[in-house]
Amino acid sequence: MKDIVTQQSTIVTDIKSQFRWVVASMIFLVYMIAGADRANIGVVVPYIKESFKLSNTDIGAMTSLFYIGYAFIQVPAGIYFGKYGVRKVYSLSIVLTSLATLAMGFANSIFHLKLARIILGFAEGPLNIGIIATINRWFPPQEKGIATGIFMSSIKFAPALVPPLCAYIILTFGWRDVFYLFAIPGFFSAILWWWIVKDNPKDSPFCSQAEVNYINSKNEDVKNNAQATGLRSTKSLGWLDKLIRVRRIKLLASHAEVLRSWNVWGCAVGYFFMVGIAYAIMTWVPTYLVTVKKFSIMKMGFVAAAPWVGAMLGNLIGGWLSDKVFDKRRKPVMLLTAASTVCMMYSLLYSPNDPIILAGVLLLAGILLNLGYSTFLVYPMGLVTKEKCPFAASIINTAGSLGGAFAPFIVGILLDQYNWDMVFTFLSVSSFATFCILNTIIEPLEEFEKENSQIA
Repeated sequence: MKDIVTQQSTIVTDIKSQFRWVVASMIFLVYMIAGADRANIGVVVPYIKESFKLSNTDIGAMTSLFYIGYAFIQVPAGIYFGKYGVRKVYSLSIVLTSLATLAMGFANSIFHLKLARIILGFAEGPLNIGIIATINRWFPPQEKGIATGIFMSSIKFAPALVPPLCAYIILTFGWRDVFYLFAIPGFFSAILWWWIVKDNPKDSPFCSQAEVNYINSKNEDVKNNAQATGLRSTKSLGWLDKLIRVRRIKLLASHAEVLRSWNVWGCAVGYFFMVGIAYAIMTWVPTYLVTVKKFSIMKMGFVAAAPWVGAMLGNLIGGWLSDKVFDKRRKPVMLLTAASTVCMMYSLLYSPNDPIILAGVLLLAGILLNLGYSTFLVYPMGLVTKEKCPFAASIINTAGSLGGAFAPFIVGILLDQYNWDMVFTFLSVSSFATFCILNTIIEPLEEFEKENSQIA
């Protein structure tokens, strides 16, 4: 009888739960709310300009302060998360993000607005690194691209939802109420995260041992258990591997090794430009639609949502392509995004006035811009150990944050000195710079794949 009970217990233990996808859902929810808190400023800009009599350069400087605070906190957060884990401070960051959003609504001077924006950056900064660390611990290598695509699509879902929602709130109540209402969901998501998401899958009461084993599987385990798991080891992709410079490496295991790696820094510089493009669009496209295209606020809300609907699709498709089609290679979709975005930003010089056609153009631009967007943050997972991943990700995300501060500010200056044609040219050149830089970094494969892979 005892043997039967033991056998039944073993069977239950061997059942693989799917709780990591609940964690992915929490990641989507938390970062969607955070994304809404940062994106609402773009829709409110015309009303803030009118209330406080600001220039485009003033607005660019104010929005950039968020990313300066965001960038400042990245590396300290990465070091902390790598050493102590995510859960202890993560929920606190979510709460502080909501409080900073609330403060925006109570601001009665440009100084108060700037102060609230930089505090929002400090508060929200740890969230991104915490999520990267969580994905790295909760997902096996063959699912990290998809998980990161889900994560990055959340930050794009928010701007897709925000413009029409903000337009309705402004018309019904006023621009300050946008910040009051957007502050509320964060408090509830902080509680949920604390309750549901543990730092390590083995500490979660909802995650079975079989799922823990699956999450911690290595590529050699994949080969030995291919029939049981349905997975396969990394295969050669011939000419593509030569083009993207595939190399076998030993994972970087110290802060010094990470800091000396051009692959980390090259990825970071590329991410600087790509984040700059994304947040220049987020900040300024609503203003462009109202002031240049002369759209009504509701029509603006519809068209301004289009690139972010495309962004959600792009992130998910890009994650799937990276994991499944390119077999865990990250550079192909990064290069595809950089090259196609050059063309899409330039094409906006000739953007149509018809809202339906313009929405379609922006939808396509959003898809192409985001095919490889999430893989900039997956890329260091193939370079460094799990313990050093938060630190490497923090370097890349710091660069991205600085790009998010730089580009909207430059756009403000260009608008005061020149016009929108110069803005779209600037964004196109930024994407071309990314394409060039990406060609200088390798596509890493771990050394333990040497016997399994046929890649030369």
